[in-house]
Parts: sequence; structure tokens; C-alpha cells
Amino acid sequence: QVQLVESGGGLVQAGGSLRLSCGASGRISSTNGLGWYRQAPGKQREFVARITSGGSTTYADSVKGRSTISRDNAKLTVYLQMNSLKPEDTAVYYCNYYTPGYNSWGQGTQVTVSS
Repeated sequence: QVQLVESGGGLVQAGGSLRLSCGASGRISSTNGLGWYRQAPGKQREFVARITSGGSTTYADSVKGRSTISRDNAKLTVYLQMNSLKPEDTAVYYCNYYTPGYNSWGQGTQVTVSS
């Protein structure tokens, strides 16, 4: 099993920045992906960004150009740098670890963007 712990959420004004972190521990596969999803109140969880163990990245259109996902394989940590935040970015952000046939989720960290 893989455990994930997120940190870095908080309250920020529109236009501001936040960096989310997620540390992974447990049975980590050498080939894996790490990603971020978010869920706003009353809405379904949606994809934000992902990065493979090889460093390939994918972003949702809603955050493309404003966010950067990165990872430190030595620390088993994934980061999400979010800039130019908007009120519609307000959500609980969840870290995700995936390999073929396996998914693990963190407990989530709240991001609130005030207008």
C-alpha cells in the first residue's frame, strides 16, 4: 500500500500563489504517476495535473499556464505550484498515486481563494 500526506493549502487572495506538497510512503513502484485532483463543494472531483516517474506532465485546461507540477523522486514528493489563483480554484485538493491497477489518495488539503 501507498500512503499520501498533503500539505500547503490555505487561504489566499485572488491573484496570489500557493504551493501544495504531497509525500508518499509505502510500497512505491519504480514506475508510477503522481497527480492532483480537486473537489469543490457540490461538484465532482476533477483532474488538475499529473506527472509520471519519467517526468511527463499533463494539465487540465483550467490550470494550464498558471500551475506547475513537479516531483522529487529522492524525497517521494510531488508539488503543485499554483499562481494567479482565482476564486474558482477554491476546493479540497487531493494527491493521487497511480500504477496500473492501483490508486491511492491522500486525505486532501483545503485551498480557499478569496475575491
